[in-house]
Amino acid sequence: MLNLLFNMLPLGFVVKLEELLPVLITTIVFVAIGLIVFAVAFFIVVKVTPFSVKKEIEEDQNTSLAIIIGAIIIGVAIIIASAISG
Repeated sequence: MLNLLFNMLPLGFVVKLEELLPVLITTIVFVAIGLIVFAVAFFIVVKVTPFSVKKEIEEDQNTSLAIIIGAIIIGVAIIIASAISG
């Protein structure tokens, strides 16, 4: 029974020690690119809106705007993740 459980585990995610450095460097590069794309997308959203996003969310407690900005953040994160994974 235990043998069957170990055969079902995905062993494709195990990285050998000698292959760890290239995988780590690739991961850091993809994280940097993802953060840059995310920052650019958020900057575009802030500049396109005709009002101050910070003022609307912090001072006026505009919950609907915060939900929309959160949805944009999640959408950009999904796009970046799918672009990285291929």
